[in-house]
Amino acid sequence: MLFTSPLVQGILIKRYKRFLADVRLETGEIITAHCPNTGTMLSCSAPDSQVCLSRSDNPKRKYPFTLEMVKDNSTWVGVNTAQTNKLVAESLAKGRIAEFQDIKMIRTEVRTSDHTRLDLQVMHGEDSTFIEVKNCSLAVDRWAMFPDAVTVRGTKHLHELIRLSQEGRKTCIFFLVQRMDADRFRPASHIDATYARALQQAAAAGVMVLAYQAEVNPQEIRVVRSLPCSLLATPRTFSGSDCPAD
Repeated sequence: MLFTSPLVQGILIKRYKRFLADVRLETGEIITAHCPNTGTMLSCSAPDSQVCLSRSDNPKRKYPFTLEMVKDNSTWVGVNTAQTNKLVAESLAKGRIAEFQDIKMIRTEVRTSDHTRLDLQVMHGEDSTFIEVKNCSLAVDRWAMFPDAVTVRGTKHLHELIRLSQEGRKTCIFFLVQRMDADRFRPASHIDATYARALQQAAAAGVMVLAYQAEVNPQEIRVVRSLPCSLLATPRTFSGSDCPAD
């Protein structure tokens, strides 16, 4: 995904009220930007971090700037979760996801029950797969981890994938790691043990578990490779969709 207009750089002063961030631009001006991320942004929201913002020309927007990425040490981290589904759909369409080839159609925001929508439904070859996408911005000791806060909604999505899988439908949970300083993935069980257990249950029920990494920079965000993942409490690594439940 190429940014159609150059991003504006600045320094993060603080993030607050979840969806707002004060930023000092290179001109010295202090602005308030929209922060489209429901997580804690643990490890990528420290004051004085370098950030990149997009700017909307829509005169009706209260906050024209949107926080797109934050630099954690020397690594750009994509934090705009509104872009995550688009990035994955684009990568699917371009054949960058090895597990999904011969793409015929991609549907978005697919209702699977009265109270649940999943992010994508992909028609590929002779198959159809429901995919729930999660943005992963947390990394510790080269482990990319999700979630960065307790997520009741995320656990609900896993249970929906399990239900569909048990009905014989093909399903997938897809973690998009938007930072390049990790080389493996596992659930953040120390943050949300319930989600970690549900992810194990999903894998055991036949839900495909994938983690892919995106290279993030101020010009482009591009999915570049799959990551091995582990669902075990004690980290051990497994490749691609072969992420087992313990």
